[in-house]
Amino acid sequence: MPPYDAAMPSSIYRSQAARARVRDWCEDRLAAWPVPHSRRQVETSAGPTSVVRTEPGPGTGRTAIVLIPGTNMTAAVSLGFAEALSRVAPLIVLDVPGQPGLSSGERPRRNRMDWYGRWLTETMAQVTPEPAVVVGHSLGGAIALASGSPLISGRVLVSTAGLVRLRVGASVLGATVPWLLRPSVPRAERLVRRMLSPGAPVSDELSRWMALVGASCRSSLAPAPLPSTVLTRARNVPSMVVAGSHDVFLPPARLGPAAEQRLGTALRVLDGAGHLLPEESPERVAALVAEFTDACGRH
Repeated sequence: MPPYDAAMPSSIYRSQAARARVRDWCEDRLAAWPVPHSRRQVETSAGPTSVVRTEPGPGTGRTAIVLIPGTNMTAAVSLGFAEALSRVAPLIVLDVPGQPGLSSGERPRRNRMDWYGRWLTETMAQVTPEPAVVVGHSLGGAIALASGSPLISGRVLVSTAGLVRLRVGASVLGATVPWLLRPSVPRAERLVRRMLSPGAPVSDELSRWMALVGASCRSSLAPAPLPSTVLTRARNVPSMVVAGSHDVFLPPARLGPAAEQRLGTALRVLDGAGHLLPEESPERVAALVAEFTDACGRH
């Protein structure tokens, strides 16, 4: 299948050995995950896409959920959130191409959000026969907005990019640069700590993952706000926008007005949480997703 935008595609991985280290980490995590699930790959114009699907459980009968992780995240890093969502409804988790994980490591240097929107539209057609609710975190939220797939029945946009530019303050920059230059577990932990609420614990697994990503990959920048035409189209299906009260990238004072103006929806703020809501507050976000899917089912 020819690529949608082949303009100077590049690999995110620093070497084939780096790619193998990332894949091994993800494979090991998923193999040890006790939640019953299946795995496969689907072919898209963005390359092979890894799909994790939980086995039918108590949520069977509800509208399915498709989870799209954010920048530098993957299904294998999102298992706590995935487990919480799997209790809400049948769950499908996608590894985003051009991000660390089990999908293709190639991404274009330009027109990236058009490319991602097309990717999600193609992928939805292969992973669900019926309309589903898409849950996107950060970059994943922007990707959800960029797709006009008729199989998207609603969007839950968690700490979402795509509406306003992300703010990068001095404290985040001061933690990011050392992590990029000389990645290590302590430096990764320091960076992750900036993305959580003050005093929140940082999991050892997440610190090790981010250290591996820093050493193995070329991280991507946050996407710019999506064009007004794309956001106008996105208003055709219901959306819920959620943010943490301590989000350093997308403070509610900035994200709230943008959600109202561009999507016509009020921001839901989770007190005492930061940008990494799926890591910090998986059960609270899953409860909001359950509320949203129930509301979608009544309409």
